[in-house]
Amino acid sequence: MTPEDVIEEVKKSNLRGRGGAGFPAGIKWAHCKKATGKIKLVIANGDEGDPGAFMDRSIMEGDPHSLLEGMLICAYALNANYGFIYVRHEYPLAIRTLKTAIKQAEEIGILGENILSTGLNFKVRIREGAGAFVCGESTSLVASLEGARGFPRPRPPRLSEAGGGVWGYPSNLNNVETYVCVPPIIEKGADWFLSIGTQDSSGTKVFSLAGKVRNTGLVEVPMGITLREIIFDIGGGIINNKKFKAVQTGGPSGGCIPEQYLDLHVDFDSLRKVGSIMGSGGMVVMDEDNCMVDVAKYFLSFCLSESCGKCPPCRIGTYQMLQLLEKITSGDGEEGDIEKLERLAKLVKTGSLCGLGQSAPNPVLTTIKYFRDEYEEHVHDKYCRAKVCSGLGMFTIEQSECILCGLCKQACAFDAVKETRRSFFIDQDYCTKCKACYLACPVDAVKIKKKEHLKIEGESKIPSEKNR
Repeated sequence: MTPEDVIEEVKKSNLRGRGGAGFPAGIKWAHCKKATGKIKLVIANGDEGDPGAFMDRSIMEGDPHSLLEGMLICAYALNANYGFIYVRHEYPLAIRTLKTAIKQAEEIGILGENILSTGLNFKVRIREGAGAFVCGESTSLVASLEGARGFPRPRPPRLSEAGGGVWGYPSNLNNVETYVCVPPIIEKGADWFLSIGTQDSSGTKVFSLAGKVRNTGLVEVPMGITLREIIFDIGGGIINNKKFKAVQTGGPSGGCIPEQYLDLHVDFDSLRKVGSIMGSGGMVVMDEDNCMVDVAKYFLSFCLSESCGKCPPCRIGTYQMLQLLEKITSGDGEEGDIEKLERLAKLVKTGSLCGLGQSAPNPVLTTIKYFRDEYEEHVHDKYCRAKVCSGLGMFTIEQSECILCGLCKQACAFDAVKETRRSFFIDQDYCTKCKACYLACPVDAVKIKKKEHLKIEGESKIPSEKNR
């Protein structure tokens, strides 16, 4: 096959970037091929900043020659002479294994000078990153690979153009899993690859299945498989027979998908339509014990801490969003906070320079969209149904409003509502915050208050059994 034949075969296979963006690899290769300049680079992104996602890491540690072969085919197609594998410093086994594989390939003449007497010269070196999540973005990765701080920059010029790549050389950047898909495409043909998955998203994808699911770990599945098949057939369902609530795809900046979309086909475009992303393949399953407001706060706090701080929308916007979420989960939420959070999220998404800031609001926007009732309970009722948010959900009976009907005591299955000669009160040692008494009271005398509020008032509404 000529270099042009290789590029056409990759184009025909419709191989899309497994790093998350899903850009067609063949088009990217062809664009880099057309770039001016004698020196071109092949770059493999093995950083994989998503916490708990080890798809690329498992390849680099377990089958490094498949990565080198994919990069070598790309180098042949582009007539590139140098390759770099960008690996985070926290992957020492991957780095050691890759170095061994490179040495082995050089010893048998697959890497180095005049490979297999074809006249192709290709050398591969490893560059270690500092584990910054933002370096998953291409221009930040390039800056880090060059030895600078991982800051993104505007495009154009693109990496595949002169002046845009590493040290200004045209560079083709794909993640590890994308390169590994190339050798079987060349060996078995594009039609074979197209027979797997869907028309728009062909081939397989490796996911890191984690969270409240029985079988956790890495799973390789054909594109187009449903979430239900991954979570319940492969994952074995929810642990302790709890009720499924949501699944987050795409790492910390992915969206949370509710139960109504369990039969959604997992591919690039379908996930984008419901507000999520493919990402590098992280998949976190949540059950009824998860508070979706707290989940959004957790993932946003990660994105905030990993922001490089270069552009104000991401640096300031994610901070302001996190402050609002802290306010809501601590019981201080006010009317209009949810709308303010939505507005800020859309501004951050629109105005940020790189993919980190553009996708960081996804967990917040999707949880508000699909679980708005939980946000409203936190703001208006000061109640967390999952009993996760501290300071929320202290049930008390307002004596001045109570009509002594006893319905709250009848509704309580845990004997937390106690009766004296002239009043009812809730014993916090027994209360499970099930909300039964709150729903049963005909005059709304049962209140949900913050712990701090009760301490300030100094009321004796919550005596325990031992001090009563």
